[in-house]
Amino acid sequence: MSTEVSTTGMSTSDSRERSVLDRIDRARRAPARVRAERVTLAHGSGGKATHTLIEAIFLDAFRNPLLEPLGDAAELVLDGARLALTTDSFVVSPLFFPGGNIGDLAVNGTVNDLAVSGAIPMYLTAGFILEEGFPVADLKQVVASMTAAARAAGVEVVTGDTKVVQRGKADGCYINTAGVGVLKRPGGLGVAGVRPGDAVLVSGPIGEHGITIMLARGELDIDADLVSDTAPVHGLVASLLAAAPGTRMLRDATRGGVATILNEIATGGQVSVVVDEDAVPVRAEVRGACELLGIDPLYVACEGRFVAVVDGAEADAALAAMRGHPLGEQAAVIGRVRQDPPGMVLVTTSFGGTRVVDLLVGDPLPRIC
Repeated sequence: MSTEVSTTGMSTSDSRERSVLDRIDRARRAPARVRAERVTLAHGSGGKATHTLIEAIFLDAFRNPLLEPLGDAAELVLDGARLALTTDSFVVSPLFFPGGNIGDLAVNGTVNDLAVSGAIPMYLTAGFILEEGFPVADLKQVVASMTAAARAAGVEVVTGDTKVVQRGKADGCYINTAGVGVLKRPGGLGVAGVRPGDAVLVSGPIGEHGITIMLARGELDIDADLVSDTAPVHGLVASLLAAAPGTRMLRDATRGGVATILNEIATGGQVSVVVDEDAVPVRAEVRGACELLGIDPLYVACEGRFVAVVDGAEADAALAAMRGHPLGEQAAVIGRVRQDPPGMVLVTTSFGGTRVVDLLVGDPLPRIC
């Protein structure tokens, strides 16, 4: 039985696949443009709508060399000292959930943005937007959780702000933070350093935070023994960097999940990322909930997990170091970086097939952080 071959020497199926990949690549290269007349929840999802909003509105207006990398933190040099500066806002609903609340989430999330930038977290700010009528007892609990989380992470809250808005103008409590850390590691961590042959790792099971938040809302009749994975990862990052000095980049897998980070790697480095679906660690409870909801776990947010790209020769050392830390006991190598097709994330499935993992337009789980 013969195989139909095109004039270019490729089989017809290969030619169709290349055509599809080329169309996707052209669409991604088109200039970012916000077509919506009003902001929607999709613009805060971490997916395509978020990236478009950032690039077409904010980056276009504020463009400068410190902002352009669009990393988790900006690298600043002041009188010879290298500092990392990050900012974040937290609007999670509900405010209290299994495994944490908006307070420790705010501390851990800010610490983690500094950690995956290669910085040693030092200082935080805390700005509170409170709704009229918010229970003082709940506020005390949130602040107590922040205090405990800051102490556990070895950081201090050194300044802050409080605003109160009218009843109905907020959802109880929002928290805005900034974080400052010290950069001592030479060189930066970012997609520019990613090379074909590099290994892609995740620090532990994915999707636990997003599914925990969804179940905590009580909208689904699903009973699962899940808690948020919120935790500070700077200790785990330090162990990884010590064992694998050739680490290329780190990124914490929050909004948009691991899939969004993989796409940032592929498009930013103009490489492809090929992931083994069976190698991705996912708890059975998370996988089951995702199947019921029709969600791919790769898109579900974490708050205590990160993706690392390391030199392929250091993959074993990196994995051993991560598994030797309490937060990385279930770390895994999930894929490799390749040259072609550039800008694409491909997942090899359990059935031997391959599927494209693109950025989502919106988010099936809004307000998870």
